[in-house]
Amino acid sequence: MNVLYINYPSWIHPEIFPGVPFLGLLRWYGMMYLFAFGFAYIALKKQFKEGALNSPDKSTSEDDLISFIATGIIFLLLGARIFSTLIYDTSGKYLQKPWLIFWPFDASGRWTGLQGMSYHGGAIGGTFGMWVWCKMRKRPYLKWTDAMCTAIPLGYTFGRIGNFLNGELYGRITKMPWGMVFPDAERFSSSIEWVKNFAADIGMEILPNTLVNLPRHPSQLYESFFEGIVLFAILWFLRKKKPFDGFLSGLYLAGYGVFRFALEYFRMPDSDLGFRISSDPAASISQNTSLLNISTGQILCFLMILAGSGIIIGAGIASKLKKQKA
Repeated sequence: MNVLYINYPSWIHPEIFPGVPFLGLLRWYGMMYLFAFGFAYIALKKQFKEGALNSPDKSTSEDDLISFIATGIIFLLLGARIFSTLIYDTSGKYLQKPWLIFWPFDASGRWTGLQGMSYHGGAIGGTFGMWVWCKMRKRPYLKWTDAMCTAIPLGYTFGRIGNFLNGELYGRITKMPWGMVFPDAERFSSSIEWVKNFAADIGMEILPNTLVNLPRHPSQLYESFFEGIVLFAILWFLRKKKPFDGFLSGLYLAGYGVFRFALEYFRMPDSDLGFRISSDPAASISQNTSLLNISTGQILCFLMILAGSGIIIGAGIASKLKKQKA
């Protein structure tokens, strides 16, 4: 029988040193954050050496660079965590006990880390942090955010790889030969007719009266490639060709929004949120049955597209008016 799916590698664990005392607390996801910030800094420093952050009235040093990116990272992490717990959590426990937002232990006292980070919350927090820094240091905000937005996507690649190593944020079920069976994914009863047919089509043997774990899109890797590598390549290529300050910032927001909106059709929505807009209230979130089934992430991405387009238009008009006055 021709098997058209891949089992998630059993040797992959969320912990870097599984089972080792103390070292077992180190997780790949956290390590990927370090890689992400490291590569973002390298890309930002490259632009600094190219003169992208020069101002006619102020000199820029590497200390400024470190201070800028550190401020952005701190606000990014705050925004990512707060947004995740208040927007994506439906239990209400964080509203009742907000101190748990940054509490890294479960009810039994076991170390869990800060599980749950929202990209959109991180984007809002990081944007605000960079604005605060530029305001305090009296630097041109759009010039600095252009450089930062050019540096961010490659770092984002590592974040999604971290999600893959955690076996989380997987996609919807698929018959594609690269579909992957993730250990913690939702299972379906083998007594359901469509489950039987689905399993037969991909060469999966199932037993009667059992729960079946069907293969899913490795959507973390899709996002890592398109929202990370591809978007970075586009912005990096255009960094010396931008027509005005703010262009790359707007293009990043709009570009990420477009890629993520499309890829959300392959990614599994949060089970407790489901579809925010749906042509069929009974539609399963595990399957992509209609392009009219819209997730929370897609709504936020649509707002990003509007915001990015607005920045490009607004910054373009402001740049043209400035040239006319000069």
